[in-house]
Amino acid sequence: MVAMYTVFGRQVGSHYLAMGVLAALFGGTYLGVKGGGSKKTATTPPINASTPDEADFIQNFLKQADADEKAKH
Repeated sequence: MVAMYTVFGRQVGSHYLAMGVLAALFGGTYLGVKGGGSKKTATTPPINASTPDEADFIQNFLKQADADEKAKH
């Protein structure tokens, strides 16, 4: 026979309580580990260049630096 407990005025078997606890434990763990939505891309700060040539130079330099960084890893 199963041990019965009174929960909110109703008789509940101990095996149902155990299954509920395990479901809450694993369900909560899954939701906590699953993570958020899509990854947010990093935005660069605005380029305050005095001329368009200077802005192009900065953008090309940043692209080259990113390419060098990816080549290292």
